[in-house]
Amino acid sequence: MDSPDAAPYRQHGGGRNMVTVTFHGVRGSSPVCGPDTVRYGGNTSCVALESPGRRPVVLDLGTGLRSFGTPWLGRDGVPLDLLALVTHLHWDHIQGLPFFPPLFNPRSHVELLGPVQESGSFEDGMRDAVRPPMFPVTFDDFPGTFSFRDMGDTDVEIDGWHIRSRLVPHLGPTLGYRVEADGRSVAYISDHQQTLDGPFMVPDAVHELADGADVLIHDAQYTEADLVHKEHWGHCTPDFARFIARECGAGTLVLHHHDPSRTDSELDALTCEGSAIGGETVGREGLRIDL
Repeated sequence: MDSPDAAPYRQHGGGRNMVTVTFHGVRGSSPVCGPDTVRYGGNTSCVALESPGRRPVVLDLGTGLRSFGTPWLGRDGVPLDLLALVTHLHWDHIQGLPFFPPLFNPRSHVELLGPVQESGSFEDGMRDAVRPPMFPVTFDDFPGTFSFRDMGDTDVEIDGWHIRSRLVPHLGPTLGYRVEADGRSVAYISDHQQTLDGPFMVPDAVHELADGADVLIHDAQYTEADLVHKEHWGHCTPDFARFIARECGAGTLVLHHHDPSRTDSELDALTCEGSAIGGETVGREGLRIDL
């Protein structure tokens, strides 16, 4: 669905080689629901990239993944071949996978890329998360199929998508991604521990991902007041995200990974605070950006 406010963020005007970026989940930590979160949405991180003639890509597998996959329920017998880029294995980034409707089609396939773990492979970590007693079934119980690929500081080309992953500061092995196709680029840094001592700094890995990106989707979970009690919880403020965007020359900054306690009105206020920053928006479910 095209957001009514999406038009200002269309940068290339569409066409055969267009890359479409659609936000299906923008929350961090936990999904939420209720009257105070209806406009920005309550699902956790999931952003889809689509381009004609290529496999679709999803960035993270939060609860927003279910809404991305729901249209396939109405496509009688149509399978989905999906490329999934996982930043890390915290629940809010993988919780949607077992509820992904296309997995009930035996011809569907999901290729998962994600970070090598401190004590095993990415596949080991994923299989540990989706099995009894944490979940009633395993990956092998789904009709659809899976494959896994370990990523670190890696560059790969898959189906015309150039994918760069870099380890970024967070809690546990965590990747940021840069995805490029036909000269369009999207950087995705959903969880990022901001500089705490001294002036803000851009880690080299983050610069490699965000440098000149058409769209930078960046963690902006905490307020300055939050950081007083959560400074080492692995996230950052909108001001730090804006600093990263300016230093890296990114085109459009999308503030992402909103705290579950943040209301629609509080997220509206972020737009006002950032009004002097060119090319900025607050991520919300249904937002679509055409590159």
